[in-house]
Parts: sequence; C-alpha cells; structure tokens
Amino acid sequence: MKMKAIADRIFIRLAPQKETAGGILLAADIDEPRTVGVVESTGKDVRSVKAGDKVLFHVFDELETPDKDVVVVRESSILGVINDD
Repeated sequence: MKMKAIADRIFIRLAPQKETAGGILLAADIDEPRTVGVVESTGKDVRSVKAGDKVLFHVFDELETPDKDVVVVRESSILGVINDD
C-alpha cells in the first residue's frame, strides 16, 4: 500500500523490533514504543526532513496506519535526524 503525506504530515517506516537469532521477539522489547524510523513520505509543508532520512520522533505523537510498521506524525513531532556515520 502506497501512502502520500499531505500538509505538515510525515509517514515513517518504524525500525524493526529487536529479535533473537531464532527470530523470537524479546518480551522486554514488546512494551517499548518504537520512536525511530525512516521517512517514507512528507507533505508539501514539511521543510526539516526528506524521504530517506532516519529520524527520532516524540513518543505517543504517532498515529497508526493500515501498515502496522508505518506511522504518521506532524513535523513538530520530529526531534532530530539520525546520522549513522
């Protein structure tokens, strides 16, 4: 499913949950909210990030989408861009 953000909204693909080598989710990580992801789409009013940026966003500001690994936030919820270099 392809989604396009509008206005000041940003669609973010969440970083995967931590798993063991056998592919089992660790119970300690299930309750932790995921607040890091990669920008998939930005609305026309977004100036601070672009598609492909890895970002940190404020916990509990996200809205769910039909894809459980994609959330939508307002630009003001973005706390920073992560540089893995």
